[in-house]
Amino acid sequence: MENIEFDDFLKVDMRVGRILSAAPLKGARIPAYALRIDFGDLGVKQSSARIAAVYVAEELPGRLVTAVVNFAPRRIAGFLSEVLVLGLDSEAGVVLLTPEREVALGQRVY
Repeated sequence: MENIEFDDFLKVDMRVGRILSAAPLKGARIPAYALRIDFGDLGVKQSSARIAAVYVAEELPGRLVTAVVNFAPRRIAGFLSEVLVLGLDSEAGVVLLTPEREVALGQRVY
């Protein structure tokens, strides 16, 4: 893997948000949820997340998540995904990357 400079890392704006709602994303080839996430001063953003194999939609609201907020938006199954929610592969599926404690919404990851 190629080394990068710290300034390169800073170009990726990762922030903490709280899931407000989660619903199945209709038309997705791989089961996913349409999430609405509150990032504090950055506002509410939406994201498509392929986490349906591990999480039940009704259990997601209130959870903190980490997301990249400065990628260009993408249409996924007709849904405009504005941020990329970060996760890790597990045997069961994608597991959310979350802070271990409460932190301010919109807090930058560094």
